[in-house]
Amino acid sequence: MTTSAELTAIDAHLLIKGAWADAAERVAVVSPATGEAIGTVPQGTTADIDHAVRAARQSGEEWAGMTVFARAEALRRVSAALAEHRDELALTLALEQGKPLKREAYPEVDSAIAYFEIAGQMAITLHGTMPPSTDPRKRVFIYRQPRGVVGAIQPWNFPLETIAMQSAPALATGNAIVCVPAPTTSLSAYVFARCVAEAELPAGVFNLVSGPGPVVGDALTGHAGVDVVLFTGSSVTGRRVAERAAGKAQILELGGNGPFIVLDDADLDLAVPAALVSCFMCAGQQCTAAERILVHERVHDEFAERLTSTITEEIRLGHPLDDEISMGPLNNEKVAAKMDEHVADALARGAELLCGGSRAPGHPTDLYWEPTVLSAITDEMVVANEETFGPLAPLQRISSEQQALDILNSSQYGLASSVFSRDIGRGLRFAERARTGTVILNEGQYWFEQHLPFGGAPGKASGLGRAQGRASMEQVFTETKTVFVHLG
Repeated sequence: MTTSAELTAIDAHLLIKGAWADAAERVAVVSPATGEAIGTVPQGTTADIDHAVRAARQSGEEWAGMTVFARAEALRRVSAALAEHRDELALTLALEQGKPLKREAYPEVDSAIAYFEIAGQMAITLHGTMPPSTDPRKRVFIYRQPRGVVGAIQPWNFPLETIAMQSAPALATGNAIVCVPAPTTSLSAYVFARCVAEAELPAGVFNLVSGPGPVVGDALTGHAGVDVVLFTGSSVTGRRVAERAAGKAQILELGGNGPFIVLDDADLDLAVPAALVSCFMCAGQQCTAAERILVHERVHDEFAERLTSTITEEIRLGHPLDDEISMGPLNNEKVAAKMDEHVADALARGAELLCGGSRAPGHPTDLYWEPTVLSAITDEMVVANEETFGPLAPLQRISSEQQALDILNSSQYGLASSVFSRDIGRGLRFAERARTGTVILNEGQYWFEQHLPFGGAPGKASGLGRAQGRASMEQVFTETKTVFVHLG
């Protein structure tokens, strides 16, 4: 077992215009796994945000003027630096966020590396056009140009993956960026920023300002010098971000309550293990988690029994640095208290507890929550309508495919969903009618690929725009400019 002693306490800094800076105030970062301080982070101010935005604006002109091939090479250097510091990144992430080192922290680092590799490749293929003109003496060029300065706010559940998902395509297309990490995972962001600094991008192209969200986050999203705003987090905070960023290009990746749907002809050999990962990866702290499991009455009891027994056999709750565990603690007390409230509400309204149901004793902190399965979930329960963000599998019995579709489409959320059916045609027809941005057939909704678009359905509380891949490059990180040339 790797030990926390292998991580030297980190005193993080701000990165502004290529220089490391401090702040008047620092706060300790306490590991949810051990309850011990593992470092300190500076509390940036609105002045720091202003300095970073101005630096990004100044350096962005040089960066945008480079060839896309030169930018792609710079991103390859970032990938190489991340790979070189893979162990430190993963260890910091596991202790600061709480996710298992071997099963989840290392894969997240690898995903961050992949984002930079893919973004550089995709940017090279991002072309303009030369449409015809109505006038034979004129030529028309449609250029694709970077928007300018990107302000990006990251969450604490996937801090490395998100900062890479946001910054890689932004940088590849010629934008400069200012990042604000979540307060509880700012150490991971700092180690990431050190890797970017090692890649020797022009000073000010990548900036990092840690601090409280209501201070640095609000200052960034409302700053007149910011052209694009990226935010991943809760729907409540996302609405505030959208208001402050009005008029700017935006990608908002918000909450979910994505139904995991098991139809009457589902293959339970596929559905049960997929539900296990969908509910308990990152201790359920993922926006695409299976937070509402709709199971047809014909297979409900068998599914519930198999899921519960599989959890008992395979989910091992414990210290994230223990190679034998599969689930670590929750990241913070706020999310643990929310789990307390949602489970208590469901039980008070008649839900049946099949396993778990409380915080787990005997651990270094009070943030370890037992993997929990509830059945007999009904529409009026909080777990059926809100995002719990914890290790919970809430089972609701349904009687038809149409009922499942009605429940899915009436939800305030629309980020991701899964449907299980042996009939691929039936599943595809269901997917085409489902109002979620992603629908996955016969696999859990945790599945994603870095080169493909990701985001919520329109009109829902799950966000705006499409992150990842070519979609974000075309729709958000660049804009078109039309140039007419009169030949005479």
